[in-house]
Parts: sequence; structure tokens; C-alpha cells
Amino acid sequence: MYEKAIDKDEEIHQICKDTVEVEVVRVNITLACTECKQRNYTMTKDKKNHPDRMETKKYCRFCKKHTTHKETK
Repeated sequence: MYEKAIDKDEEIHQICKDTVEVEVVRVNITLACTECKQRNYTMTKDKKNHPDRMETKKYCRFCKKHTTHKETK
């Protein structure tokens, strides 16, 4: 009787342990303007969902217009 209770507790503990180990790996990145090469923005991204380099259109305060910004090292 006690063995069944211990096995059940171990099973529940194992399930809880598996769900806790899942972590979201987010990495800090820097976005640089493609026209003036200034590094204007910092943000985080999930490497698992977006493995390639990020590219987005954002406002560049040095160019004073919207330009494409690419992820830098």
C-alpha cells in the first residue's frame, strides 16, 4: 500500500520537474540602421523561434526617416 503511494508521489514529482525545466531562451540583440550604420535599438529575441538575423523597418533618429534595421553582432 505504501509502495503505491511512494510511486505515485515520485511520478507527480517527475512530471512537475519536467515542466519546470522548460526555459525560454531569449538573447539580447542590437539593431543597426542599414543606411547610416548607427546602432539605434536593442531588443530581445527568442533564438528557438527566430534563428536567422532579424530585419525590420524602424525610425532612425540620425537619418530622420524610417529605414530598415538589421541585427548586428
